[in-house]
Amino acid sequence: MKKMFLNRSLTVLIPAVFLMLTSCVAQNEELSLKSKDNLNKITLSLTQDGKLSYKVTRKDQVIILDSPLGLNFENNDFTSGLSVVKVSSIEEKREKYELKVANNKVADHIFKSKSITFKNSKGALMTIDLIAGQEGVAFRYKFTEQEKQTRVLKNELTGFHIAPNAKGWLQPYNKAGDYTPGYEDFYINVKPGDPINGARGESIGWCMPALFNVNEAKNWVLIAESGTDGAFPGCHLDPDSKDGIYRIAFAKNDEKYTLPLPDKGNAFPESNLPWIMPWRVIMIGDKAGDILLSTMITDLAPASKIEDTSWIIPGKAAWSWWSHPEDFTPEMYKKFTDVSASFGFRYTLFDAGWEKANKEGKIIDHALSKGVQPLVWGYSAEYFDAEKRKKRFKELAEMGVKGVKIDFWCSDRQEVMAALQGVFEDAAKEHLLVNLHGTTVPRGWHRTWPNFVTAEAILGTESYFYEPRFPEKAAEQNTVLPFTRNVAGPADYTPFALTFRKYKRVNTSVHELAMAMIYTSGIIHFADSEEVFNSLPNELKILIKEMPATWDKTEAVVADPGKSIVLSRKKDNLSYIIGINGTNSSLPVSIDLAKYGKGYSKFKIITEGKDPLMDFKVETFPITANRQYNVAPKGGFIIEFIK
Repeated sequence: MKKMFLNRSLTVLIPAVFLMLTSCVAQNEELSLKSKDNLNKITLSLTQDGKLSYKVTRKDQVIILDSPLGLNFENNDFTSGLSVVKVSSIEEKREKYELKVANNKVADHIFKSKSITFKNSKGALMTIDLIAGQEGVAFRYKFTEQEKQTRVLKNELTGFHIAPNAKGWLQPYNKAGDYTPGYEDFYINVKPGDPINGARGESIGWCMPALFNVNEAKNWVLIAESGTDGAFPGCHLDPDSKDGIYRIAFAKNDEKYTLPLPDKGNAFPESNLPWIMPWRVIMIGDKAGDILLSTMITDLAPASKIEDTSWIIPGKAAWSWWSHPEDFTPEMYKKFTDVSASFGFRYTLFDAGWEKANKEGKIIDHALSKGVQPLVWGYSAEYFDAEKRKKRFKELAEMGVKGVKIDFWCSDRQEVMAALQGVFEDAAKEHLLVNLHGTTVPRGWHRTWPNFVTAEAILGTESYFYEPRFPEKAAEQNTVLPFTRNVAGPADYTPFALTFRKYKRVNTSVHELAMAMIYTSGIIHFADSEEVFNSLPNELKILIKEMPATWDKTEAVVADPGKSIVLSRKKDNLSYIIGINGTNSSLPVSIDLAKYGKGYSKFKIITEGKDPLMDFKVETFPITANRQYNVAPKGGFIIEFIK
């Protein structure tokens, strides 16, 4: 009797378990999305009480562990009690476009996309868009209904769960102050869960982009956001990464030291509906070089809103502030305009104090007479109000100004994100280029507004004035930033600073020169004096004259964040290999010259001279096969192929 009962129980139980497992598998497939190459996958999951999470895999290996999703509004909760209402069909779309400022001129990627709509316990709807491509995955929240009432978002649960054995490079997000947040801190090598330690100032979180080496060091991941506009603040990551979960955090109310922003108590995101929020982007690569070359942030940003971009031309500029920070005389500005003219630079940058100098010495007219286009400095508060901004841009354009460097934004609040979109748009109407300083990190904006050619948001060469730890840490940082900050968008590092400042440089001369070709920036603002430029060997003067400000094709030859980076760069008929060493030891590098020098008969190599801090050595050799180099500690090299 017992045996008969057991058999009957098993007969009922086994199909039930099978149906339950089949149902779970079906739901996972319904709530998941794979890239076209089937390598990258994002999967959403719902618990029995309706809590939402996701995970990311590559080649079926976990990249992002189960991580929380959800939104909590003042009057509506989407953190639990959720159920699936609708799953769209999978669509395929191609993003093919050209960038004015890029590692590779043309971006061309195919994405799979899917939208999943959930309802909460009140019956309110929330949709999550999923994207999967060969460079990673992304998701965003959106609300498609029409609703005039303003919604206030108190908390976003989104997290990124990183395995405990991973390693990361993260930048502290500094607390609001006179010059912060400005994304100008060191990238720190951390393990998931580590507290913030070693920041330049009091910090309240971690910045994005955030770089991790995961999956037993087999994969690299960069966490970022894209498509942020006036409908959302810029976001960072919460400082508490307990158990390796890095959660989204909003800009703070006190980020208003430099701008006429109201005190809200809490600067929560707010909008009426429909409301489309920014993409949460997870770039994935088998090598760090895959991350460096990724265009996923711009792939997800809106297409260019400027129909005719022929007037937007990347270039180089001389800049007086770094070598003469106290001299705002017309004579000094004119001297640096003449440097631009002698080196064939398209631009010259007039920094703070330029207006008085122009009244006294007509420095803009002098630049135009030399065939050099002037760029001018401005303070953010002057460009915050829309009407004042439009009037100011019109005045500058009528004066002959070609671009603006707008400084001291120091805020990620939603109002600032909206103002920046206004800056790009209003500047474009007057055919003005835009360079942001003291600012947030770009979020794909240089695709949407190609006149946005560069931004600071980087710990650059001005730190030789202000940061005692910079000389020792600069070389290491220079091998991290191309995989982090520069992936987000063009970076105004202001390279080539040979003169010793308050904190003495220890990087070699070639390392400093190579930075102008390692970083990608729509305008390269060269730091240093007329005397330094004129003292250079003739071969280096020619190199600086010919050096492009954007590239047609880039390959990562060596990609080891924190240690070394070697890039192959091509523009038209120019071809280079540039490398820097971020360590205190000599670094052996092997380069296949036959591969990268195909079509060229010989190459010129620039290395350190007798005094590594100041001197250069230039040698020319015929093209051979592999060649081994020992890159000097904190040193660099530049190879130029010659027809």
